[in-house]
Amino acid sequence: MSKKILYCATVDNHFMAFHLPYMKWFQEQGWEVHVAAKGDIDLPYCDKKYNIPIERSPLNLSNFKACKEIKKIIYNNQYSIIHCHTPMGGVLARLAAKAARNKGTKVFYTAHGFHFCKGAPLLNWILYYPLERWLARYTDCLITINNEDYNLAVNHHFRAKKIERIHGVGVDTEKFKPVSKSEQDMLREKHGYKTDDFLLYYVAELNKNKNQQLLIKVISKVRKEIPNVHLLLVGEGNLMNFYKSLTKELNIDDIVDFLGFRKDVDEISKMSDVAVASSLREGLPVNIMEAMACGKPVIATNNRGHRELVVDGLNGWLVSNNSTYLMSEYIINLKRSRDLIKSIEKNAREYILDTYDINSVMNEMTNLYIKFMGGM
Repeated sequence: MSKKILYCATVDNHFMAFHLPYMKWFQEQGWEVHVAAKGDIDLPYCDKKYNIPIERSPLNLSNFKACKEIKKIIYNNQYSIIHCHTPMGGVLARLAAKAARNKGTKVFYTAHGFHFCKGAPLLNWILYYPLERWLARYTDCLITINNEDYNLAVNHHFRAKKIERIHGVGVDTEKFKPVSKSEQDMLREKHGYKTDDFLLYYVAELNKNKNQQLLIKVISKVRKEIPNVHLLLVGEGNLMNFYKSLTKELNIDDIVDFLGFRKDVDEISKMSDVAVASSLREGLPVNIMEAMACGKPVIATNNRGHRELVVDGLNGWLVSNNSTYLMSEYIINLKRSRDLIKSIEKNAREYILDTYDINSVMNEMTNLYIKFMGGM
């Protein structure tokens, strides 16, 4: 069998954001790297790219066509490994690879946070739980990225040949690292902020799950105690206009900045004071890991992925999904205590270095590949 790997996900930006180091690693081992996903991004470390009409909804009829196309690609290339990501990428690739597995192809699926989890809507359990449990039997290695998902897959007897847990996709701790006060001030000047502004930031798509309206309501309360506070929302999404209208309605549009898609997230993190996160559901959020690598305190909603990273009083605090009061109080207390921020900075950075550094996670993942392939 040829030394080829096929990566599959719903959209190609998923690979640009999270998997380039792994694609590069395969090329360095002499492998041919192919990607099947929706989109026309020119991905580095990719020998062949297929633009496939995958849709996020499992009920979208376009996915039948996408599955046929993936099956044809697999048949024509005889991959040694197929590694799929995202719910629909995982569904379609595993269905399409059923015949290939009988000929020796190994199928990996990374669950970046099951859509069914504690506190998830009942509809998610009805749609995704039976689908994921059934497809596990067509999976050589099911990879989870948090303890809750790992325990769920094991305890519910998902029939993958192997169930593993790794620590996400890793963080570049050289790019995301603390900076001196003078460097922070320079970055603030560069991005149009004052040295004495109190900057909160959140990097996430503007959608219902990410729940930015909570942060907007929080900042409205915080402003009464911290007049120079700013909330920086990094990302795009279908709720952009709604959130902008909400800030105007609350008369805080002058302190909530919608920064859109950015390639300089590391600079935004370094110049800010506190990372906030309001999502309802997470697997293992990269935005939180990047913030902690920069030594930032994190105030986040209490969900599966945040619980994996945030330890109350050590590197941040967790609050309930609708607790504007408690989140506001934690922010105000941090503003009042520079010593508290300083103590958390060291803890947050060390927490990431110990386990989530990109080199450590790459070792976990590449060792897993090698173990399943019997060496390369």
